[in-house]
Order: sequence, then C-alpha cells, then structure tokens
Amino acid sequence: MARVDLIPHVPAFREDQFRDLFQKQTTPGAPTTPTKPETKETTPATPPAAPSEAKPDAPKPEADSKPDAKPAPKKKPEPVKIAFEGIHERLTLLPLGLGANSPVISPDGKTLLFSSEVAGQENLYTYSLDELAREPASARQLTSTPGSKSSYHFSPDSKDIVYLESAGPNTSGVRTISIDSRTPKPIALSAAIDVNFDHEKQVVFDEAWSTLNLHFFDEKFNGHNWSALRAEWQPYILGSRTPVELRRNINLLIGELNASHSGISRPAQAPVRVGRLGLRYQREAFKNGKGLIVREVVPLGPAAVEASIHPGDRILSINGESIEPNTNLDSLLEDQVGKRTVLSVATAADLSKKHEVILRPITVQVEAGLLYRAWVADRRAYVEKISGGKLGYVHIAAMGDSDLNQLYLDLDAQNQSRKGVVIDIRNNNGGYVNGRAIDVFSRRNYLLMTPRDATAAAPTRQALGQRALGLPTVLVTNESTLSDGEDFTEGYHTLQLGKVVGNPTAGWIIFTGGQRLIDGSQVRVPGFRIRDTRGEDMEMHPRPVDIEVDRPLGETDAGKDAQLEKAVEFLLTTTK
Repeated sequence: MARVDLIPHVPAFREDQFRDLFQKQTTPGAPTTPTKPETKETTPATPPAAPSEAKPDAPKPEADSKPDAKPAPKKKPEPVKIAFEGIHERLTLLPLGLGANSPVISPDGKTLLFSSEVAGQENLYTYSLDELAREPASARQLTSTPGSKSSYHFSPDSKDIVYLESAGPNTSGVRTISIDSRTPKPIALSAAIDVNFDHEKQVVFDEAWSTLNLHFFDEKFNGHNWSALRAEWQPYILGSRTPVELRRNINLLIGELNASHSGISRPAQAPVRVGRLGLRYQREAFKNGKGLIVREVVPLGPAAVEASIHPGDRILSINGESIEPNTNLDSLLEDQVGKRTVLSVATAADLSKKHEVILRPITVQVEAGLLYRAWVADRRAYVEKISGGKLGYVHIAAMGDSDLNQLYLDLDAQNQSRKGVVIDIRNNNGGYVNGRAIDVFSRRNYLLMTPRDATAAAPTRQALGQRALGLPTVLVTNESTLSDGEDFTEGYHTLQLGKVVGNPTAGWIIFTGGQRLIDGSQVRVPGFRIRDTRGEDMEMHPRPVDIEVDRPLGETDAGKDAQLEKAVEFLLTTTK
C-alpha cells in the first residue's frame, strides 16, 4: 500500500498541541478588544428594567420576526491544486506487514481500512494515518470471523464500520463494528425478491455480452463479428428455460471466440463439507459386492495417523451404519469434518475379526493436498534413485503465493547439497508469481560466509535470507502446463537457465479477470495480451521444448517416468 502526497507535506507535531495549551485564553462572551478599567469616577450603568416595567407590545428583534430565514450557504471547499513537480518523490510505502485489498479512507482522513487474507481467512484491518496519534502506526486487526468481508464503509463520524459478511447461506448478513471496541454486531435486515427469469435471462445475456465487448483483449475478437454473434445467439437465449441452459448457451457463444481463460460460471454456492478418512478403496471389490476394502492409506491422513488401518482391511460400518452394496459413503461422512467418527474394521489377515477405530475426518481439499505431497515425495525418491543420489527434485503445482512458499520449503538442505536439481512443472495450472519463482533459479552466488566454529561455508544469498539455488537445473513440462506455468517456461528458456524436456505446453497464456453479473454468475474475461520478447503472441502458441519426450501408455503402473528419466540423463551429463 502506497501513499502519495498531492502537495508537499507539512508535518504536524504533537509539541504544537502542548504549546497551544499556554496560549492566552479569552472568557466566553467577553469582548475581543480590551476596555479601560472602571474607576471611582465611572458612572454606574443603568440597571435593567424590572419585569413589570417591560413593554409587552415592544417589537421583537428582527431576527425573531423571520423564523423562516435561510441560513447562509456553506462555503464550498476549494479544489486541491496538485503539485505534479516532484510528485514521484512524495511516494512512500506504508509498513502494513501484510497484503492489502480494497482500501477505504475514513471521512476524517485519519484511518485506513482494508481487507487482508491471512492463513486462508479474510478479515478487516485498520491502519492509523493520524500523525498526532499517541501510538505508533501499525496494522490493527478489526474482525476475526471466518467469513469473507466486502462492501465495507465508514459511518459519517468515522467511528464505526458497516460491512457485508458471507460465511454460508445461514451465516451471511450485514454487520457493524466499532473501531474502538472491535465487537461486531449484526444488523437485522430481511427482504424478499421475486425474480422473473424471462426478464432476468435477457439482462444476464446483455451483461455478459457487454463485458466481453468492453474488455476482451482483442478488439477484433479473434476475427469474429461480435455483434453478429450476439444476434445469432439471441433466439437461443430467449429459449433458455433454466439458469443452467442460459449459462450453457452463453458459454457456447463465448466459445466462438476460441480464447482461453473464458466462460461463465454459476453463482457461488456453499460447499458441502464431506469428510474424508484418508483411505482409497478397491473399486472392483466394491462393485462385486465384496465390501469396502482398503487399497491405499494416504500418508499423514486420519487413518494413517490416528488409527491402525492397513491395505486389505475392510470397513464394515461408520458410526454404526453398515456398509452395504448400495451405501453412499459420502452421505455417511457428510458434515463429519473434524468430528469424532467411529469405524468398525475387519483386518486383512482375518476378516472374521473386527475392531473399532476412532478418527476425525478431514476435508476433500486437505486429503487432495496430502495425496499430492505423497506424489511429490515419490517423484523425488525416483529422481534420487535413477541419478544415484546426485540430483534433487522439486515440483511446482501452480503459480500462487502458497506454491511459491512451498517451493522455498522444498529447496531444502537436501536439494542444496545435490549437483543439480530437476524442476518439474507438469500439470501446473498457472497463477501470477512466475517472475518471483524464476528469480530463485536465475540468481547466482558470488560470496561465501563462514561463522566461527562452522564446518562449512554457506552462500551469502541463502545465509542472508534471499531465496536462491545456484545449481544447474533442467525443466520438465507437458501439454497440461498452463498459463503462468507457460510464462515460467518462456522465462526459463529466454534467460537460458537450462534445457526444457517433455512435451510443449498448452498454449493457454493470457491474463484474465472476472465480472459478476446480476444473477451472481461470473464471466471470466481474458483482458491482457501476453507476448514474448520477440513480440509474438503466446496465446494459442505452446512453448516449445528442447528435448521432446512422450510418456508411453501404462508406464505409471510400471513405476516409470520417461520424461524424468531423460531430464536426469541430460542433467547428469552437464554436471560431471
């Protein structure tokens, strides 16, 4: 968050407040000009007349005789005259210490309000802009509830904030919170909406068409007549009977443009929290009526950590509900995330013997993350094995902040001690941090630091906290490497960091944004063209590889990976 002073800033000092305490004060109502002191010769003033002497018919003051007189109009504030000369030197960064979204400044100009996401939870924060405040300015958390916050604004006196909180269908609503007490209070609101779908669908269609008409990255719409397409698809829109049909038709219209990162999605819905046990099952055994037999125990999942369950064991019941051939496992685990769950299990060695285990299910997302980390560990071990322990391995799943942090963790001491590292970005689905990720591999060390009593020297970049590898690398991509993963590939190739092995990328390379429509749908619009340093469009043009390698069918079941094998083979020849 940056601050720019529109005019040269004159600082305010608290010492001025202290000095003002000693300025000569005047008594309220006293004359502003001094008068001569009264002497003995001064004639005393005539005393006021007694109430009985007052004349009832005396005319009232003129001001009282015009009760409807309009007050003098307030003087309009003078517009600020911006001093553009040297304005770039008046930019400063506020030391918030965390990311800031959608900033709002209070009416009195003393408080900055913004939202920030920390540990996957969005909350509101304030930051003091008051130079005369007694406490040093720092980001101050205002809310601490799990729902998302939006549409926030200050009350006219700058003391309270009103905002919309969305945490699910039953926990959403308007809230107010005092900056001082930081205690949120709900505002009781209720309203009913009667939606006429026949009218709404036309509005949604017009909004979607107009959004792309204004923001699509190519003013020629990839060679299509956008207005003609609107007229062509209008009858299909009028014939839509449900929101699902409407969105399908709009998606087909957008598909005519043949652009990636495009489409319309349904309104956000509260997810159904179905618990997962950290188990994978034998599909054929269940289909053949042999019950729910464990095929794999997910590493670090509930079954691996909290219970004694092994491949081949059979799950007989969950919370007393027997597992039958037509049992829906998800229905038994719905709303069980984090809750005490009892399983009856028969061991693989003797299915006639059963025992109970107690565990707490996790979310689908957490289980998917554990499966992914297990896959990464397996790939890392594979590279170590086929390279004879000489090479390390990292995989970058996407290009977001959390993925960048995971890369920092994965480039641990073990990888740093290798002769080279295989960088795997296969199936990377994009993001926005390719520039920061590429820096890790492009930086080169030039100094070493050795503390007293240390057995080995450390590169200065790593010792001082800058993320760097400083080793030879090779990059592995495939046809499912998308978007910002392709930007990373282009940067790796252009900066000549090493060779690219595998298959050309997808060619889905464009910068995109979203627009919410009246019914809650979201239209995703590719708004920025991406070109390489030669000036050529990257959209629909996959990034090439230096060494193309296809993976034969069935090699995963055989425990092989031809693309990693070729990458290791090449890197070993360059690190001898």
